[in-house]
Formats: sequence, structure tokens, C-alpha cells
Amino acid sequence: MHLSDEEENYNLSLSRFESMLKTNKVFFFDSEEFEEIILHYLDMGKASLAKKALKLALEQHPRSTGLKLVQVEMLVYDDKLDVAEKLLNELYALEPTNEEIYIQKANIYSKRDNHEKAVELLTVALKYTDDYADVYNLLGMEYLFMDNLEMAKDSFIKCLEEDTEDQAALYNVVYCFEFLDQNEQAIAYLDKYIDQNPYSEIAWHQKGRLHYGLKQYEEALRAFDYATLIDDEFLGAFMEKAKSFERLKRYDEAIESYNRTIELDDPTSYALLRIGKCHEKLGNLAQALKFFNKTVHEDPLLDKGWIAITDFYVRQKNYQKALFYVNKALNIDNENRLYWKRYAAINKEMNFFEEAEVGFRKAVEFGDYELDTWLFWVDMLLFLGEYDSANQTLLQASEYFPDAFELEYRLAGISYLMHETEKGKFHLTNALRLDFDAHVLLDELFPAVWDKKSVQQLIGKYRKG
Repeated sequence: MHLSDEEENYNLSLSRFESMLKTNKVFFFDSEEFEEIILHYLDMGKASLAKKALKLALEQHPRSTGLKLVQVEMLVYDDKLDVAEKLLNELYALEPTNEEIYIQKANIYSKRDNHEKAVELLTVALKYTDDYADVYNLLGMEYLFMDNLEMAKDSFIKCLEEDTEDQAALYNVVYCFEFLDQNEQAIAYLDKYIDQNPYSEIAWHQKGRLHYGLKQYEEALRAFDYATLIDDEFLGAFMEKAKSFERLKRYDEAIESYNRTIELDDPTSYALLRIGKCHEKLGNLAQALKFFNKTVHEDPLLDKGWIAITDFYVRQKNYQKALFYVNKALNIDNENRLYWKRYAAINKEMNFFEEAEVGFRKAVEFGDYELDTWLFWVDMLLFLGEYDSANQTLLQASEYFPDAFELEYRLAGISYLMHETEKGKFHLTNALRLDFDAHVLLDELFPAVWDKKSVQQLIGKYRKG
């Protein structure tokens, strides 16, 4: 590989400078060479070497505006904003049309959270600059800080009009569109961009993401296809492509794309998990389990991996193993309502009613307010003979579901069992009014109550009515 003359000169300057530091000899560099050397060390995070280079540079070129602007940049980097501003004011007096002075002043105001003033200064910089793309990009960032997404979007679009290859600006444009919930407009913008830049894998990838978000999976797949054709090592595009195949129920092709991500980089627990899910959908149960086990081997703290194995064994009705694996997931995240609900359902299937009651209670405690969860919990309490707790739980559930006949029939049954006849009659009347056809629930859950003459009379009254 041949380096350009410019790159060769840059590398030579850098090696001469480092040689000078080792030998304590003093070599001469022009001011632009020093600027490149200093900025190289700043980019590398070697601030002490950048400061040494700056000190020597200012000794050799004490009047260089370019070097003083680099000095300002370093002062800002060190949060010495007042000193940097003083130096900028001196430079402004000498070169009032130097756009870099306005850019650095804007940087200082931005650091002070005065983004409106930063925008004002950057707007002035636009009058004097040749690098419009850079200034529009900086303007876009300031508008982002101000949460002015429309102006940020416009600035990044102008940046891309000046420099179509600015990938960061492209990502930022799409981010603004998405934040503004303008996904359709974002796709239209990317279509125009792609017309001018058909080989931009980033644009195709972003277009695919937007289609995917709109559940337009065929269009998403087409976009990801182009992204991977342009760059056959674009890991993110292969991952999104696999997800699109999954949504389209093309599981073999999804597996192929997930495998490609593993070829490009170390296996991720996410890819392994999805491959397992695809195999399960295809009925390849042995392969599915193999990949679920690989998932938790790759990342033992991935609770979703343990839950995948749990669900696998539940579907096989192997509740003993399912219980073992749901406990693994709960050890990682013991405040997950969905995991507690699984734990409860598995224990219920195994006739471990006390454990099932704990599981449903925990599920509700951690935010599962689904009606079926309340009902399962109540039914466990009833089975365990804890009528007071069941009654309190039903009243609590009624606050969320005031018109649920399932709750009213249960409240009626418990009230009669606890010899609170008037309450029983009240709740039974409500239940029959809400859904008469469901009155058989009373027979199923409370046969002793069902046989009561007064209960049968009330039901008969509603039947005739």
C-alpha cells in the first residue's frame, strides 16, 4: 500500500518530533506541522505530549494564529474557559474574520450551557468559513442540546448537502426524524439521499431500520439486503436482516443471517438465543435446546436465556426442569413480574399450591395487574382455605376491574362461605347482571354455595327475567 506524499510528510514530522524528545535536540517545524502533531496527540488522548508540542511550537512561532487557536482548544479541553476566552478576544482583535475564532467562542459558550449564544456565534462563522459542513454539524449539535429537534434536523441536512459522506450527520438526521415521530418523512429523505449516494450502506441500513419500526418487514429486508451487498461485513445489517426474516417467518434464512453475525464477530448471546428460537419454530427441538444452552454458557447472567429454556420445557410439559430453570432466571432478576408468573404457573401445574400462591402474589407486587393473574392468585388462596386473604385480594382487584363478572362471582361465593349473606347476595346480583351465562362459575368454584336454596332462587329470578 502506497502512502500519499501528504501522509508520508505527516509521518516524517511525527517521527522527527518524537526523535527530538528522545535526544533533547531542537528541530525546526513549520507552524502547520506543529498543529498536526499537537492535534494527533490530542486525538490519541496523549494530552501531556500535546502540551509539550504546543510549548515548543509557540517558542518557534509566537505569532501564529493557528497555534494560538490550538492553544485555545487545549485550554477549553482543560476547562480553563476564562483564559481561553481572553486569548480568543486578543485573536479577534487581530483577525475578526477568522471563522475558527467564532467556532472556539461558540465551544466555550456551549460548555457554559449557553447554547443560544453558541448558535449565534456559529451563524457568524458561516459567513467566513469555507468548511460549511463542519459549522452546520456544530450547529446541529447545539440545537440538539437545546432540544430543538427541527432546527437540528435542518442543520444536519445542510451539513450532508455540503458533505454527503458525513456518516455522523446522517445518523443524527435519522435520529431527529425518529425523535419527532416522522418515520415516513425520514424514509422519503433517505430515498432522495440514496438516489445521490446509492452505495451508502449506512443509508440503506437506516432505511431498513425505519421500515422495520413501521412493521414493513419486506421493505426492511430489501434495504438490509442492499446494505449487506455493499458491505458484506456489516454486522449490524446482518443482525437486522435476521430479525426481519424472523418477522416474516422465514426461519431458515434468519438462522443463516444470525450465523453470519457469528462469523463476523464473537458469538453474541442474543444471536444464539434467536437461532434457538428459530429452530424451535421449525420444530428442530434438539437444535433449539442446544442453542439455548449455548446462550446461557456464553452469558450466564442473561435471564432471557434461562427463560427460553424454561419455556421450552413448559411446552414439553416437563415442569420439573422448567421449575429449575425459572429459578435460575429469578436469581438474576427477582423483581420481574413475568418470571414470577411463570414460576407460579409451573408450581400450579405441579400441584405446589403454596409456592404458586407466592408466585402470583409476587407477580402482582411487581406490577402484573392482568385480570387472569388476580384470578389465579385468588383461586390459589381459595384452595388453601385463606378466605380473608382471598376476599381482600378480590376487593383490591375490583379497583382495577370494577365490571369484571369473574371477580363478582368469587366475591359472592366467599361472602356466602363466610356467612355474610347480604354481601353475598349483593355480589351475586352484580355478577348475574354483568354476565348471567357465567353463573356456572359459582358451581365450579363454590359447590356448597351453589346448593343453597336462596342462591338458586336468586339465579332463577334472573333466569326468568
